[in-house]
Amino acid sequence: MEVEIGKGKFGRRAYGFDDIAIVPSRRTRDPQDVGICTRIADFHFKLPVLASAMDGVVDPEFAIKMGKLGGLAVLNLEGLQTKYEDSSSVLKEISSFSKEEATRKMQELYKEPIKPELVGKRIEEIKKGGVIAAASITPQKVTQYYKIAIDAGLDILIIQGTVVSAEHVSTTCEVLDLNKFIKSVSIPVIVGGCCSYSAALHLMRTGAAGILVGVGPGAACTTRQVLGVGVPQATAIADATAARTRYLDETGKYVKVIADGGMRTGGDIAKAIACGADMVMIGSPLARAKEAPGRGYHWGMATFHPDLPRGTRVCTGIAGSLEEILVGPARENDGTLNLFGALRTSMATCGYKDIKDFQQAEVMIAPSLKTEGKFLQRAQGVGMG
Repeated sequence: MEVEIGKGKFGRRAYGFDDIAIVPSRRTRDPQDVGICTRIADFHFKLPVLASAMDGVVDPEFAIKMGKLGGLAVLNLEGLQTKYEDSSSVLKEISSFSKEEATRKMQELYKEPIKPELVGKRIEEIKKGGVIAAASITPQKVTQYYKIAIDAGLDILIIQGTVVSAEHVSTTCEVLDLNKFIKSVSIPVIVGGCCSYSAALHLMRTGAAGILVGVGPGAACTTRQVLGVGVPQATAIADATAARTRYLDETGKYVKVIADGGMRTGGDIAKAIACGADMVMIGSPLARAKEAPGRGYHWGMATFHPDLPRGTRVCTGIAGSLEEILVGPARENDGTLNLFGALRTSMATCGYKDIKDFQQAEVMIAPSLKTEGKFLQRAQGVGMG
């Protein structure tokens, strides 16, 4: 339903995760009877999660650990891992910056050019760990580096930017033709981000195996303030889900909808799936792992843009091991540990047997969901406070 912004402008009302609640159904299940595994093309995952392609989250060692736990970590092929042989010392330096100087000094560090030999080396390091290798490249650079990555053993390619469209227009450079490119690549390709029905549908029509849904919701992203663009995640996911249904009707092909950003707790992840996502991509929750290379700091892929930074370095702290964050056990009661144990329990509580089933869950608008009856927790800064 459209609402009047003013006499000359109308707009839809959109909702984020904090605006909605999942409604339990008429049945319940035991958590051990609930399945949360999923697939991308021929690759099977025990956990429906991708680690964001951010330098404070993913390096080859982290990717190996994530893969062995059942998820998929995405390496940024235009980040520190492919600019510096000794990326660890650079990451340590970034963690030492004051908040006032962080953006400017990171811009200087990221001026270092990509070294093609490191692109292949990092993928080889991940593959030596015996896990699925995934990596992210922007549309502007993908044709330069994707062959090196594939030759090194890359399994899944992500073409990723703040907003990626199937109809980019330029008078100054050659435009990447996603339709032709994806058809020419021998491995599955995921494309994003997007946040509307039409953009999602057009990206699906390129032949992508999955699309990333989310523009600006990440903890370290400032795109919504700098550019004024974005759609709250619950609505964005639901719109992309509608596009997936139409594309399935048109072609018989099912494209994965991956909710990208805006999720901090197990409850947020459950809501993303209930709105129609098949998987989630998260960054800041995983930056809190002791195995994460950022040493308790997290920043987005546009934080260090030389002309218009659209992200910031945030301090996440270190909450526990990657295993504890993903599958527990949790030692805190705020929903930030054992994220996928929480998803499994949410599905069981609401009576759904697997992810496809859970996507049919009823949701309702519930602006008081996180405040109703929680005065003492909020006053004392514990639990949901």
